[in-house]
Amino acid sequence: MSFTTMKTIITRIGLRAFSFGMAALFMMPAVFAQEAEGGAVTQKSALDKWVIDGGWTMIPLVVLLAATIFLIVFCMMALTKEKFCPEELRSQMLALMQECRVQSAIQLSTTSPTFLGRLVAYALPNIDANRPEDLGKDGIEDAIADFTANERPQTMKYVDMLALIGSLAPSIGLFGTVQGMVGAFAILAESGQADPTQLASSISVALLTTFWGLIVSIIAIPAFFFLKKHAQALEADCVNTIEEMVNTSINVINAEAQLARIPEGLDTGDEAAAEA
Repeated sequence: MSFTTMKTIITRIGLRAFSFGMAALFMMPAVFAQEAEGGAVTQKSALDKWVIDGGWTMIPLVVLLAATIFLIVFCMMALTKEKFCPEELRSQMLALMQECRVQSAIQLSTTSPTFLGRLVAYALPNIDANRPEDLGKDGIEDAIADFTANERPQTMKYVDMLALIGSLAPSIGLFGTVQGMVGAFAILAESGQADPTQLASSISVALLTTFWGLIVSIIAIPAFFFLKKHAQALEADCVNTIEEMVNTSINVINAEAQLARIPEGLDTGDEAAAEA
């Protein structure tokens, strides 16, 4: 499946979630008015029991739930290995750096819109050929740090929204709970007695909003931590790849010097005693 097709699917899901939220926004007040005019309902549907009875505060909670599902699907499709560190590109880069073809590696990276391609195009121009012992590795590492620091906010933008939703949803649920309890106490103050039929609607608001606020939070917070760790792992994979590329070229350039420091053989104590 191409990126354009995935983007189209994500857009459709988002539009449907938004449409559902807007429909709930306009339809739920009308439902509440009909229930107030029609009196007691003999038998409630599951939608009435678990959503409608929560009052108008259920509208933002339903929207947040739809947004949570949309963000999870979107982030899972955006944070993939193919978009960060595809194996084919990684193998080609390592093969070029084994031959110390730095310019070819940079040109290849400019043709790839992936995280690794952009990282290589940004960092490899800092290679210093006048320092064959390390190729100016400190400058490359500084460029890697700058690039990742600049790219991380964009990568984590939608993931961080899940953390915001996870914190906001219980607060909205608590607001609905306080509103329901205020309504219940107001009924008690007016009637002077605890009539279950009069208190039912306020108690429903108090309980259902907290329930759905916790549901949204329970979905959003674990998803946030999972996607955050996943994004960090993909970023680390790209950083490790470019470090491996640079180390490969350093080892090739300094191969003869490294071999010169390695003796042909090592005499053990037993061999020395035998020779004596």
